[in-house]
Amino acid sequence: MATQLRFLGISGSLRKQSLNTALLRNAQDLLPGGVTLEMADLSVIPLYNGDVEATGIPESVLQLRRQVEQADAVVLATPEYNYSIPAVMKNAIDWLTRSGNPTILSGKPVAVMGAGGGMGTSRAQYHLRQVLVYTNALVINKPEVFVTQAAGKFDAEGRLHDEPTRAVLAEMLASLADWSVRLKK
Repeated sequence: MATQLRFLGISGSLRKQSLNTALLRNAQDLLPGGVTLEMADLSVIPLYNGDVEATGIPESVLQLRRQVEQADAVVLATPEYNYSIPAVMKNAIDWLTRSGNPTILSGKPVAVMGAGGGMGTSRAQYHLRQVLVYTNALVINKPEVFVTQAAGKFDAEGRLHDEPTRAVLAEMLASLADWSVRLKK
């Protein structure tokens, strides 16, 4: 791929040993040529509060906004909490779309994936896709990446060793790159 693309990875988990963050780190090794993946840090984003917004958008939120604006595409890795998306993921989307530039995700190519238990975050991913409808993000439909029984697919250092999962992850990243190039034309 001759075109240089910048992807932004956002993990919906704040855990140091998060499998969803590990999934994004592994994605960095599976990117098509000409694509880079930077990681956002949601641990510094405060809870959305209109009163805080009225006094000035926090620098951490402005940094996230700059990262999204500079990215050609966004890769969201979400855990599943109580059959839905974690608060940290929804909070980041709320900050991005409620303050400053509410259309920041409009027309932005997005891929959704997740690592979890028996259903591999499928319910959370579907809820996240519903949230993204409002933002007008352009979410790729296929392939879907549901890493089931994820704890057994990563080693102690967070390396993804399950080859079928690595293959579908690489396929999703290639699809996102192709989608991003098509949308730039």
